[in-house]
Amino acid sequence: MAQPHASAVPLSEDPDSRPWAIVLAGGSGTRLWPLSRTLLPKQLLALNGANTLLQDTLVRTLTLFPPGNTWVATNEEHVFEVRGQARRVEASLDGRVLAEPVGRNTLPAILLGLDRILDAGVPAREAVVGVFPADHAIHDVAAWKDCVGRGLELARDGWLVTFGVKPSGPETGYGYIHRGRAVDRGGYAVLGFMEKPDLKTAESMLRQGGYLWNSGMYLFRADVFLAAVEGFVPALHAWWTARRDTPLVRGYGGIPDLSVDYGLVEKMDRIAVIEADFDWDDLGSWEALYRLGTKDRDGCLIQGDVLALDCRDSLLVSQGGKLAVTGMRDVVVVQTRDATLVCPLSRVQGVKDVVAALRAQGSPLVEAHVTVRRPWGSYTVLEEGPGYKIKRIEVLPGARLSLQMHHHRSEHWVVIAGTAGVRVGEDSFLLAENQSVDIPKTTLHRLSNPGKVPVEIIEIQSGPYLEEDDIVRFDDEYGRLAGGEKGPETGEEAGTSGPEKNNGPDVGRESGIQA
Repeated sequence: MAQPHASAVPLSEDPDSRPWAIVLAGGSGTRLWPLSRTLLPKQLLALNGANTLLQDTLVRTLTLFPPGNTWVATNEEHVFEVRGQARRVEASLDGRVLAEPVGRNTLPAILLGLDRILDAGVPAREAVVGVFPADHAIHDVAAWKDCVGRGLELARDGWLVTFGVKPSGPETGYGYIHRGRAVDRGGYAVLGFMEKPDLKTAESMLRQGGYLWNSGMYLFRADVFLAAVEGFVPALHAWWTARRDTPLVRGYGGIPDLSVDYGLVEKMDRIAVIEADFDWDDLGSWEALYRLGTKDRDGCLIQGDVLALDCRDSLLVSQGGKLAVTGMRDVVVVQTRDATLVCPLSRVQGVKDVVAALRAQGSPLVEAHVTVRRPWGSYTVLEEGPGYKIKRIEVLPGARLSLQMHHHRSEHWVVIAGTAGVRVGEDSFLLAENQSVDIPKTTLHRLSNPGKVPVEIIEIQSGPYLEEDDIVRFDDEYGRLAGGEKGPETGEEAGTSGPEKNNGPDVGRESGIQA
């Protein structure tokens, strides 16, 4: 594991020096289906309390890293939801969300964050950076702070630091770290990494001892990290260094798709692991959620409107009406408004195969829930069939949708709550409850909420083609005018852009889309 790395000379002890954090909030939403979907992966769900996993991660991160030193990296399709959740934790984080234009895994996402850190004028050798996935459950924040604090000192000395979790059993869903000799700050030199092993190998490693689960959290100096990228992934380093002349988002789809573990860390040689003194779980399966949750006297973890009769040791969840289960043992039953999963607790790893099969069928159940949250509010598909689609749309106070038109469909809007601002053609007016308006195809239109309470309307679409790419946008506050950008909302999959200037947020900055 030879590694070209920067000098390990310790940093000066500057009392004003603050570490930087990059929170990784990407994800595909497969292992906790049907609750998680492509547009709402697990880090954006509240699975273990009132906060989402992302919000818990941000609260924890801000105990050591100032908001002004924290960046959140996500996918373009999640950026508005991530912004909203981050804003509810700390208002200033709204402007510190970066989006990959195309998903390229964790290593390029970290480089997007490093670009912003170094762009702030911090020398690479002085920038100590923590990378934290947004989808982990950690409750003992004090113990986490202690471990990370010790790790920051090792990182200042030139180590790349990771955190290992003492295995509670031969888990095949995690990677493993083989620890070696003791180093400073209670850490150990890393002898090697093992990707997700089979059961026999996992059992053997536990018998040998010295193996820890890989938590996926890292600390490093920016110069150490970038030297490793240059040595082991030169094509990626060349792309990153060219950012002075070409924005990083250009050509992003052509760079390697690499995880930071496989693409870089496992090839380095100056790596230390600190054994985590805190509870940790990546909530990577329904079994993990069941294991961590509070159960009733029959060993059942129940969420939602569930009637359970003579059931034992099961996970029963309903978000879509009454769920009645009787006489079941060791099962998972998860019901949403549009899908239901039933499987043995021992077979939850097969959920990803269910998602793959649905994707192969072209099922929309993989992508989104019946209700889809957007930056301006949300929409719910109530019913659809040949030539028609019915949606309920909620617009938040002060928000408005893009100015747009459709080539193939007409729309009819009925206000059911609040007062809506409406533009149809060149006419602008207000609609109160029980008032309606018709919007012929190819007619400019816009919906807004000028009031202080949410507006709800029923939208009836009719026409020969009702897909979400029948849109021409002329003005949008959320930076979604560029052709081909995804922005599925009420009739708003981004297509050809309109002639007016994009009035949305800064989407062309060098390190990616800042929304």
